[in-house]
Amino acid sequence: MHEKHIAVIGAGLMGHALALVYALGGHKVCITDSNLETLAGSKALMISALDLLSEGGEVAASWNHGKLSQSVTWCKTLEETLPGVDLVVEAISESLDAKRALYEKLDPLLNEDCVLASNTSGLDVFPVVPASLQKRTLMMHWYSPPYLCDLVDIAGGPYTDPKLVEEMVALVKSLGKEPVVFKKFVPGYVANRIQAAIRLEVFDLLDKGLVTPEDVDRSVIHGLALRIPILGVLAKSDFSGLPLVQKITANKSYTPPELKGNCTSLDRLLAEGNSGVSSGKGFFDWGEKNPEELFRERNKKLLKLKKTLREIKPMLGAPN
Repeated sequence: MHEKHIAVIGAGLMGHALALVYALGGHKVCITDSNLETLAGSKALMISALDLLSEGGEVAASWNHGKLSQSVTWCKTLEETLPGVDLVVEAISESLDAKRALYEKLDPLLNEDCVLASNTSGLDVFPVVPASLQKRTLMMHWYSPPYLCDLVDIAGGPYTDPKLVEEMVALVKSLGKEPVVFKKFVPGYVANRIQAAIRLEVFDLLDKGLVTPEDVDRSVIHGLALRIPILGVLAKSDFSGLPLVQKITANKSYTPPELKGNCTSLDRLLAEGNSGVSSGKGFFDWGEKNPEELFRERNKKLLKLKKTLREIKPMLGAPN
């Protein structure tokens, strides 16, 4: 695929990582953020991620800090970021009001062929997109961290040009990623909806005092997680045998948890100031390691797992 000029708006958790992915794919990238401190910090985050990929042999030896600086430009304003861009990647906060305000600013600044792609996972942004941008706007939702996770959800809106969806699928594939195309936007797509259902069940078990956080994660890691990377969910059903799955499905003894809208166990932790890895404690005590060390350790393990799965190859039926 020919080089594109890509603007990433939002340099936080997802934005900096998306900028890196596109740069590694051979594209020219400009990144900006309304918070200049976040923008300034994004370069160090990209360098750290690039170092991880280099150590793991996932990028060519030519990819060093100098090449990153040549491929990515850090811009302080939208006006500086947007001239000549082919694709705008919107990766700002999950706020419909914030997105509406941004799209209104973008409307007069984008050239007539520029594509607008939102990274939102749960918001339907199409109703707040200006009419002149509707035909060239779509969802392109990535999973964190996108330089390690390959899944990309793609969904057009009611007025999106179908050819645009095809073009973005080709772009995602050229980056070595796995696109899943939806006929229409579904809040949470597939992976996040399944994750939400698991979290609902887990929170219910915790609030009822039936299990500990350790029980939960051991059950997932040594039960579900061992099989899911190889078989997913539906291939696992084929291996179990569909008659058995049908009987289990018909079993009325299981009742899904009530949708309460909160988790008492979670509320208590937050009230105590335990917000997770960033504070050193959440459902677990993360000890004396700082968050940067913990995220890097996680990413190293993800990279090793990804390389192993690449060798094993999941079983998803006969190849197309």
